[in-house]
Amino acid sequence: MLQVQLEVGADPAEVGRARRWARSRLAGSGIRLDEPLAETLILLISELVTNAVVHTGCPAVLRMLFGPVGGPADGGTVRVEVADSSARAPKPRHADGDDTNGRGLELVDGLADRWGWQPEGAGKSIWCEVDRGCGAGGGCEADRGAPELAGGAFEPGVYEPSCAVTNRA
Repeated sequence: MLQVQLEVGADPAEVGRARRWARSRLAGSGIRLDEPLAETLILLISELVTNAVVHTGCPAVLRMLFGPVGGPADGGTVRVEVADSSARAPKPRHADGDDTNGRGLELVDGLADRWGWQPEGAGKSIWCEVDRGCGAGGGCEADRGAPELAGGAFEPGVYEPSCAVTNRA
């Protein structure tokens, strides 16, 4: 298993840097940037990093783990993790038609084969996995389902900040 990671500052501009970094790591792992899988992973990374930076106001760590060939459907699995110092659980919400935000975790749920979160140190890690042999989040429907949320059910609401750094307006 190959694991790479990037420290991300508590600035929304860091999301673009995380996408550029991830593209270079995908290319180095043998995933062509013109593959649908690459674009799906970049979108998932963008959503998870944005949630961590914008909704917690905390720095984060982006990790990409490339599983060995021989995983699901003999293509392996790519796991994306974003860890931050906020211990508050993610609270997915449902956006109304004209809302300009609130769709991030719904998007992750729709694109990833699996996703969830777990406590990590004083904070948490939100992760998602895409099976390489199944296509870009679309081919392994049997593996999909509600996320495994530690300590409770999948609850609608907002993802509230709880670290020492305050959110910027």
